[in-house]
This record gives sequence, structure tokens and C-alpha cells, in this order.
Amino acid sequence: MKLVKDFLWHEGIRAEELVDSFGSLGYQATELSEAVKVVLKMKRTGAKVFLTFTSNMVTSGLRGFFSQLCKLGIPNILVTTSGAIEEDIMKSLGENFEITNFNADDTAMHERGENRVGNLLIHTSGYMKFEDKMSEFLGKIYEKKKRISASELIYELGLMIEDENSILLQASKNKIPIYCPGIADSSFGFQLYMFQQKHPDFIVDVIKDMERINVDLNFDEKKGLISLGGSISKHYAIFAALLSGGFDYAVYMTTSHASSGSMSGATTQEAKSWGKIKDDGEAATVNGDVSITFPLMMTSVLEKMNREGLLKNGS
Repeated sequence: MKLVKDFLWHEGIRAEELVDSFGSLGYQATELSEAVKVVLKMKRTGAKVFLTFTSNMVTSGLRGFFSQLCKLGIPNILVTTSGAIEEDIMKSLGENFEITNFNADDTAMHERGENRVGNLLIHTSGYMKFEDKMSEFLGKIYEKKKRISASELIYELGLMIEDENSILLQASKNKIPIYCPGIADSSFGFQLYMFQQKHPDFIVDVIKDMERINVDLNFDEKKGLISLGGSISKHYAIFAALLSGGFDYAVYMTTSHASSGSMSGATTQEAKSWGKIKDDGEAATVNGDVSITFPLMMTSVLEKMNREGLLKNGS
């Protein structure tokens, strides 16, 4: 029987030690400690690791961390939403997102050309720079290929970005595919639409990626999932795994709960009913703000992996 132990601070405490102590605190702290163990097993067993996240996480300062994890060889496959692609490109162009507050005067913000995401602020002018650059990028891609899958399109975009903190750039450099099944759902998707009006033979084939992601997976290899948030990015990954026997390991981090019946709140136990996670799969669910829980979990994982010599050179 595991006992509850009091947490005590001491000078020089490391993130790894802090998160290890969570295992004896109870509540979501215990789940966070368990999540570290599950992610470590993914990496120690050589599992193919999916990292899925929604666009609001790229709006936040997690964007550079996702990029760094690609450099360090943590994920093998990324799945995200269209807004994440858009905002990664915007930040790579030098656009600064700002911190405001959850109770800002939204009407006044709209009049000033400011757009709120929680307590973060994006300037409308940033979208104008993005639209101009997208027209240039798409023109170059069109010269190379008229019909292209969404993941190939994102790969080509990554090759044209110069910001080392860009997720797209690091994914392209490290041959990590980015799948974006809902690519039309953003300003990025609208730019694709506008470009296609001028070039009707330019086709972004989202269905082609269904073939690629399924060919990339097989029943014999171990598979792991780190799912941040939920929605289409989470489901796209777990459905792909379902077709090849399900995930061996899974960590869900979300603010949603199962009572709504939503994909974002669906538990790892529910996933087992579908075969998306194997019956004997190891899993943890952490309820809480990913901007807090994910850096804590992954810092602990990285410190342990670094000590064990499991980290890829992040140059």
C-alpha cells in the first residue's frame, strides 16, 4: 500500500525531484507523476510517439518547447489543428503575442484591432503580414507541385521558415510529419482557398494523409500518445492507432471531463472500449491547464532521459 507523504521544500530542489514527490501527494499530482513514468516507458521501449495539441497551445509560450522537443527527438509524429500552423508561421515572421487578462474589454479590443485568446492578445495586423507571406510561400510550392497532401504542404512550408523556434521548421529538419486533418479551419485555410481561386489546379489532398499515417504504423511496433487538449488532433491519432492494434502507452492532459461525452474529455478507459488503447496499455490522465502540467511533466522526463543518455543531440 502506497502512503501519502508530505511535500517539503529544500534549497536546490530540481524539477525532476519535485515531480517525483507528486507521486505521494494524491489527486492530480499523483496522475502527473504517473504520466512521467508512462512517457519514459514510451521512449525506453522505442515506441513511435505521437504528440497531439490544439492551436491555443501554440498561441502560448509552449510553441518553442514543442519545437525543442522535435530537436531532442521526443515525438515521431505531430498532429495539430490549422490555427497552430498559422500561428507558428506568424511567430516565425516576428509577430509578438501579448499577455492581457481574461476580463479585458473585448469591444474596445476589437476596435483597436486586437483579438483575445483567453488572457493572450493577437494583433489583427499580424494576420496581414501572414497573408502576404502565405501568398509568397504557396506560389513557390505551386511551382514544385500542383497536387499535394496536407502533411507535404506543411513540410514544404517548414523548409522556408528561418526561425529556429518554429515547430514547422524543426519538424521538417528532423523528418517529423505534421498531420493537420482540419486544415481549412483557420485563416491559413482561407489563404489556401484564396490561392486556389487563382490556381484551380492547386489541390491540398487531406485524404492522402490517411493513407500515409496508416502505412507509417503497423501492428508489431509499440506506439505511444501524448495528447494535449483534444478535438480533431487527438482523435486523428487514436483512430490511426486503432487500425494498427491500438496504443501501448497514452498520456492525456486536458481541462475537459468525461461527463460531456466529448473527445476532449474522453478517458483512456473509454478509449480501451474502442481498441484505441490496448487492453493492457499503460495510461495516465492529468486534468489541468496544459501550460502548467506539460512543462512540469516533460522537464522531469527530459532530466531522466538526459541522465540515461536517451536524448537526441538537440543541435
